[in-house]
Amino acid sequence: MKIEERIGEALDSIREAIQQDGGDVEFVSYDGFTKTAFIALTGQCVGCPASTLTLKMGVERAIKQVVPEVEHVEAY
Repeated sequence: MKIEERIGEALDSIREAIQQDGGDVEFVSYDGFTKTAFIALTGQCVGCPASTLTLKMGVERAIKQVVPEVEHVEAY
């Protein structure tokens, strides 16, 4: 399975929790050279003061657990 598909599966595993707060998360791209996944937070996550925490502690943790090849997760 491709890295991009595995990242999508990781996001699906946490999507419900993010949607309960009125937001959502979308996979944008993966840069294999820098090993960085680019993720867009949407909905209520846009402009939310906790969105950085959500990205780093929730999204990044979930992705790295499923896809250890990913070293960085950045907002798009």
